Amino acid sequence: MIATCPHCQTKLKLNSKIEEGLRQLSPGKSLRLTCPQCAKPILLDAGMLAPDSSSGKAAPPAPRRPAGRPVTPPPPPDLSGLNSVSPDEGEARIEDVPKALILMPDSPDCRLVAEAMEALGYQPSFVQTAEEAIEMMQFINYASVILHSHYEGPALENSLFHQFMCALNMNKRRYIFYILIGPEFHTLYDLQALASSANLVVNDQELSQLPLILHKTIPQYEGLFGAIMQEMSALDR
Repeated sequence: MIATCPHCQTKLKLNSKIEEGLRQLSPGKSLRLTCPQCAKPILLDAGMLAPDSSSGKAAPPAPRRPAGRPVTPPPPPDLSGLNSVSPDEGEARIEDVPKALILMPDSPDCRLVAEAMEALGYQPSFVQTAEEAIEMMQFINYASVILHSHYEGPALENSLFHQFMCALNMNKRRYIFYILIGPEFHTLYDLQALASSANLVVNDQELSQLPLILHKTIPQYEGLFGAIMQEMSALDR
């Protein structure tokens, strides 16, 4: 089976083990691996498989994206559907996993976030201070950064690290999935995430459902912006 990296257009020959993993994926699930050429994530699904020779039928097509939003600001999303979906814990992983930086006090909530990122194939990293996190950001390319709004005090706008993320050069920022967690946020509210210069916002009360939220949002983000980031990466060279 041959796949093409959407970022650098490298042709990848996938072995039979990966192909078999794709055949076993549940509908709507995807297999995540890293391109050996550009080290960026690639999402594969069962729809990429060749037609089954025994049945002569191709894999079902991916569902269409919903229509665009109206101009008027939408209300926060309905989260009731999260209770009817469960993440695929058997999803295949690779050794070269992307890294996630977590800025939260040591607590059960922090452990919930770390476990959710690990379940999705990320390698969590932790820091003691915002200054340490900023220093690490200079040398390590993180695929995701998670910040609790009260990590440095009660006001996010006074957070040194959040100010650093907002001012980060887009050559680096566009490749980071930035997640804000806090009691003031409405989970999955894209308008609030945009106003906070983040990719995703999650309320403290929904942290138990974070694995489901990430399984929904990160593949959608990579599928939507992967081609754009590929073109921008080519311009940055």
